[in-house]
Amino acid sequence: MLTNTDLMELTAFRRELHRHPELSGEELQTADTIVDALKPLSPTRILTGLGGHGVAAIFDSGTDGPTVLFRAELDALPIEEHNDIEWSSQISGKSHVCGHDGHMTMLLALGRLVSRQPVAQGRVILMFQPAEEDGTGAKAVVADPLYKEIQADWAFAIHIEPGQPFGHVSTCAGLINCASLGLKIKLIGKTAHAADPEDGVSPTQAVAKLISALDRLKRGKKIDHDFRMVTITHVQIGEPSFGVTPGNGVLYATMRTGKDDAMDNLETAVRNLAIAVANESNLGVEFEVSDNFAVSINDADAYEIAATAMEAIGVTYGDEGVPMRASEDFGVFGWKAKAAMLCLGPGKGYAALHNPDYDFPDDLIPIGSAIFDRIARDLLGTA
Repeated sequence: MLTNTDLMELTAFRRELHRHPELSGEELQTADTIVDALKPLSPTRILTGLGGHGVAAIFDSGTDGPTVLFRAELDALPIEEHNDIEWSSQISGKSHVCGHDGHMTMLLALGRLVSRQPVAQGRVILMFQPAEEDGTGAKAVVADPLYKEIQADWAFAIHIEPGQPFGHVSTCAGLINCASLGLKIKLIGKTAHAADPEDGVSPTQAVAKLISALDRLKRGKKIDHDFRMVTITHVQIGEPSFGVTPGNGVLYATMRTGKDDAMDNLETAVRNLAIAVANESNLGVEFEVSDNFAVSINDADAYEIAATAMEAIGVTYGDEGVPMRASEDFGVFGWKAKAAMLCLGPGKGYAALHNPDYDFPDDLIPIGSAIFDRIARDLLGTA
């Protein structure tokens, strides 16, 4: 059990993380801070540099048994924070407005519990993963040769989920997070004087046509294996000038599906549509892929383990709000492990994720760590 002193220290730690956000792939200081916080807990070993700046703390019982991994994320977002709090971001244009500072702190709290009361068998792995926000981190971690040393049999993660009652967990077996992929579409034409637009090749009409056509690729409101969605997130045509007809257009489209192979089909459809529209307007076209997330699937056995743990400690749970359109690269850990994602509510009316006024509620720290701790005890026992 966490003491009042623990909670005070963990709250201060979370707020210090909040002050110093780092973007995906840049989490060097955050990783160092995590390592410094882990050392007093005397884990069996600490691995660093996993998939970039990833950190893994190994608590090995010394007795054969399963390896149970619990994951949190290191990275922040490129969003200017607008909060009147003492611990607001000190880094202009960057902020922890997705709860990753809180997720890291819950994992550190679990480390305190396991350090004081070791498990009876197997290993507990605290995995602090880099680069979740752009979808590259989990793939890089599991591809790292060091990961073979901590290959998990079970994997669990908690993500805060605004819209749900305080302390309530939304989760389900099966699909939990959609696949998503960002596609940058560049239409290439030719500039001209604004008085003589016929001398150039403008992408303006093509961009307008493409926006409308992409919207028609959406299918289904229910989030299932047939669901697909295309969202236009950014459009730019030419440069801000009254004297020049634009020669280039850029469009960002984010695709979401309930299956990985459905994403392949949707991406092909979007590319073919863009090529057809470009050809009609005598434009060149180029593509660039970013933020590529696979679907996250909750294994039925892992879900049952989590549900049993939550029942044992009195945490309410249900399938409200899941599966989600939002993506999560945690599903990659489930490719070779039985994995489950749990979505922890901060209370109705709480600020939404990725909003500039979001801040993780510290009162969730003991709840999240208690869920993790009970899962670990149910799978590995207590020495």
